[in-house]
Amino acid sequence: MRLDSKHRRAFLLAIPLLSAIAGIGCAEHHYYRVYDPYYTDYHVWNDDEIVYYRHWSNQAHRDASRDFRKLPPEEQKEYWTWRHNHDNHDHDRDRDRDQDRHDKGNR
Repeated sequence: MRLDSKHRRAFLLAIPLLSAIAGIGCAEHHYYRVYDPYYTDYHVWNDDEIVYYRHWSNQAHRDASRDFRKLPPEEQKEYWTWRHNHDNHDHDRDRDRDQDRHDKGNR
């Protein structure tokens, strides 16, 4: 079966549109920094932090799909307290990287 020129053009026009839609779907994966006012530090909210958040949510019987930024302050504090009492190697790397950037900026 051969595509006539009308169908071929429609197909070629659909490719950029589908690519744009796929890009919008990936927008959820952008990382951001979250300030922890109780420990006065920052955490990069990335895939690693999401794993910790889900683990805490399961242990604390909370909804893991709920956006951390929309939690009430007392629940955020619960999370940060729990988080600082668990493996924190990723956070230490983030702090080291931030310090390196700060040091380079002061040269």
